[in-house]
Amino acid sequence: MELLWRRERPTTVREALTELTWHRELAYTTVMTVLDTLYRKGWLTREPAGRAYRYSPALTRDQYVAQTMHEVLVDSGDRVEALTHFVGRMTLDEAAALRAALSTYERRIAGR
Repeated sequence: MELLWRRERPTTVREALTELTWHRELAYTTVMTVLDTLYRKGWLTREPAGRAYRYSPALTRDQYVAQTMHEVLVDSGDRVEALTHFVGRMTLDEAAALRAALSTYERRIAGR
C-alpha cells in the first residue's frame, strides 16, 4: 500500500516489482499475488493495461487509517476505555485537532 500511495498513479505489477527490488529480490508472481489479494479484499482497484492490470489504492492513506482505527475500536472490549487510553496519549495539538474534528462532525450531523 505504501508504494502505491507514494506513486500516486496506477501501477502495474512490473512497475511495483522494479521499485521494490532495491530492498530485496522478489519474484514477479509474489508481487502479483499480493496486489491481487489486496484487490480482492477491496484495498485496491484495478484497470486493464494490455495483458496486465494497473492497480490503485481504493482508499487514501487517511481513509485507510480512519477505517483501521474504527475496526480496532469496534473490536475493543470497552470502547470508552479504549478511547480514554487513546486520548491519554495525545499531545495538546492533537487533542485540539480532535476537538475541532468532533465539533465539525457534530455541526454536520445536526444539519448546521
